[in-house]
Amino acid sequence: MEHGDADSLGARRHVLVTGAGGQLGAALAEAFPDADARTREELDVTVPLGIRPELVLHAAAWTDVDGAEADPSGAEAVNVGGTRNVVALGAPVVYFSTDYVFDGTKGAPYVESDEPAPLSEYGRTKLAGEHEVREGWIVRSSWLFGPTGHNFVRTMLRLGAEHDEVRVVADQRGSPTYVVHLAAAIHEVLARPQGIWHVAAGGDCTWADFAEAIFEEAAVSCRVVPISTEEFGAAAPRPAYSVLGSEHPDAPKLPHWREGLRECLARL
Repeated sequence: MEHGDADSLGARRHVLVTGAGGQLGAALAEAFPDADARTREELDVTVPLGIRPELVLHAAAWTDVDGAEADPSGAEAVNVGGTRNVVALGAPVVYFSTDYVFDGTKGAPYVESDEPAPLSEYGRTKLAGEHEVREGWIVRSSWLFGPTGHNFVRTMLRLGAEHDEVRVVADQRGSPTYVVHLAAAIHEVLARPQGIWHVAAGGDCTWADFAEAIFEEAAVSCRVVPISTEEFGAAAPRPAYSVLGSEHPDAPKLPHWREGLRECLARL
């Protein structure tokens, strides 16, 4: 991806990356090599922070969707309180949000001006975190995966090695987004006006489609048995359709999710 002038905003500043131990934070640290990238151990956003960055790429988040149902106050402390502490540093913030701020009933790609209606505690706390941002960019993405951290690709590869078949939800549709592609696109986002931006992979699929593609690309012999959300029985409700689109003609365009998958597997 060409950075050019778009890079100048990130390049000239003291950039802080929060949550650098997670899959998105690690990708941001790679895309912004001069940034001060801090893991949760190095920088706990749930307490007041004593640093003075000029730009914050705020990837630190509670991302355990089902765990947030059991511990909503824990999720709120990170996703809302943590964001409030980051905003209090006084620098512009790139806040990473989620397709799960929507309820999935639209049936067409969600754009930035669509009204959020989160179904889960995770979605509710991420939306509340958006409302904390005073100056900066809210970047909503979806179904993140990468070569590190806890994500669907790594889970499927593990299960595929252990079992002849896996049962995977086939009635939720979204756009699996490779964190390396998302992180690289933030250089472009920084050159755009502040506000909400939807930045997700091209194409869409169900979790079952995604699992089949993972096994096919990785040459893993494992059968995918499609099941319903109800059969799977997760603690948190999830939108049935959460594909993200953009109403901004100059929104960054990411490669197709399948291309992201191939690049991710090559790094694993």
